[in-house]
Amino acid sequence: MSWTIERRGRVAVVTMTTNPVNAQNRAFFADLHDAFDRLERDHPDSPVVLTGTGARFSAGLDLGEHFPLFAGDTAAVASWFQDYRATNMRLFTYPRPTVAAVNGHAFAGGLITAAVCDYRVAVSDGARFGLNEVPIGIPMPAVYVRMLAHAWGEPVASRACLLGETFTPEQAHALGMVHELAAAEDLLDRAVAVAERTPEDCVEQYAFTKRACQAVALRDIVELADPLDTELAGGMTSDGARHAHRRYWQQLKGRPAEW
Repeated sequence: MSWTIERRGRVAVVTMTTNPVNAQNRAFFADLHDAFDRLERDHPDSPVVLTGTGARFSAGLDLGEHFPLFAGDTAAVASWFQDYRATNMRLFTYPRPTVAAVNGHAFAGGLITAAVCDYRVAVSDGARFGLNEVPIGIPMPAVYVRMLAHAWGEPVASRACLLGETFTPEQAHALGMVHELAAAEDLLDRAVAVAERTPEDCVEQYAFTKRACQAVALRDIVELADPLDTELAGGMTSDGARHAHRRYWQQLKGRPAEW
């Protein structure tokens, strides 16, 4: 289902609507690219607010699609990862202001999607955030570690990636994972106000400065992370990883895995 794009003044508000929890699968990736194709075509100079619906921003990877994939061969996983990488790289490097209005729970890939936006406003109550990849048998891609280190700083990124903790909005704010908190009824208005901070005639200057701010991270992605990520498929399909995937599936669904 195509994501909606609504104009709020100069700002393009993009609402993720792929599925009820915005689980990230191939349809989600396609919807993201479609939305940003439309932004580039119809709203090329607009700041962007990205949000979800209901109580969830994004639940992260669709495990029903991806755990069976990870039970297969490494070539298929490596091919899939390039598609996955491209979605977050597109959002990370988008040359206009991007603000995540984190309306609810954001886990794993969903939290990464929020983190690669330039600014993050999160709902102040009821949501939980975390990167649970390692405890469920998924190595955190090095490219995302570099993006998260850029967004949050090395110590917070390392803690979140390695330990798989779950954070309240207050904890996430204290750690700098989100820049500010807002009540649910004020969240979108606040995100739009932040997005409007860049004057209309200064978008080119914003784009240049964003590239400059990201230059070290982008260099590290190309020179360090991408070579390391050639080992990623093996780590996702190892015997230990598959055991962890089956364990978590049983815990999550209450039934054995069938792959």
